[in-house]
Amino acid sequence: MQEIYLDNAATTRVLPEIAQAMAKAMTENYGNPSSIYEIGQNAHDILDTSRQQVADLINAEPEEITFTGGGSEGDTMLLRGVARKYKNKGNHIITSAIEHHAILHTCQALEKEGFKITYLPVDKYGKVNPADVEKAITPQTILVSVMFANNEIGTIEPIREIGAIAHKHGVLMHTDAVQATGHVPIDVKADNIDMLTMTAHKFHGPKGTGAVYIRKGVKMEPLVYGGPQEHKMRAGTENTAGILGLGLAAVHAKKYMAEHSKQQIKLRDKLIKGILEKIPYTRLNGHPTDRLPNNVNVSIQYIEGEGMLLHLDMEGIAASSGSACTSGTLDPSHVLLAIGLPHEIAHGSLRLTLSEFTTEKEIDYVLEKLPGIVENLRKMSPLYQERKAV
Repeated sequence: MQEIYLDNAATTRVLPEIAQAMAKAMTENYGNPSSIYEIGQNAHDILDTSRQQVADLINAEPEEITFTGGGSEGDTMLLRGVARKYKNKGNHIITSAIEHHAILHTCQALEKEGFKITYLPVDKYGKVNPADVEKAITPQTILVSVMFANNEIGTIEPIREIGAIAHKHGVLMHTDAVQATGHVPIDVKADNIDMLTMTAHKFHGPKGTGAVYIRKGVKMEPLVYGGPQEHKMRAGTENTAGILGLGLAAVHAKKYMAEHSKQQIKLRDKLIKGILEKIPYTRLNGHPTDRLPNNVNVSIQYIEGEGMLLHLDMEGIAASSGSACTSGTLDPSHVLLAIGLPHEIAHGSLRLTLSEFTTEKEIDYVLEKLPGIVENLRKMSPLYQERKAV
């Protein structure tokens, strides 16, 4: 049986050359980067090189990069750190209704501390209207946080316009770019971004390693106290091997982004077209063109997403029904509800996300197997039988 991995929004395969380099770092450059002797300084050199590589990917300065344990940690660190540091200036934060739960849950925790949060709506494609951001800004607003691209439906947000509006009013701009980094061009200067979150395992680096961009001049409370590491923002001995992997993944992404994006858009659009043509009562979720090159999200009526995933797995196809953080629950996606889908349609969502390793043959296999799976599941659906009888 074939093994086809189409859940790259959840995590990606580490590139073999990156895994090999990390293994070498763990056995040869294992010193503590804070030590003054040679083996420690060799490890410190790895951090310096990786910091520059990550900065180059998003047009930042190396000293503006702080390494973290991943995307959720980075989001928490930035939102909570800024909120607490600037609370004397104001207590209002603006975000969107479709953010990752790392943002939403941090905002909910900040509400318990007395902060006021505005959760902006999105349109039917999942886009935030920049005019809504401007209307929501008050003299108490200290931060706007809108994701660069949605992790479930792939819609790319108008970050440059939103950032410009925030800056016009003297408000800081953060973007959760976990899904976008390494897949689409990001320029923190041109895009008016003050803070950004990324994680290595979304673009062929290791899990458990990420980074945040913090523009020079932005102040915040540290995430972890106890030492001078990572600009005194995150104390503790750095994960040298993981950071090496992040840096190498950034180099790979920058070099091949245009080529891989073109390839994935071609396969993505073929998959979307095939599903919508072969399976009745389906709809594409997210913007038809302003979306990540590797993201396909469709709602298939009259079936449950979980049943579809199990049957796909039996055919050797790994997929998901939403974000990796929520696909284990039976609750419908908050993103799909926010774009206006009723519960019964939101429950039948399918997310297929590609990588540079995805082939046209694999897409053809999915288009061969998926219609039959849906047909068999619909045979057990009373609602579908009623629909056919009409």
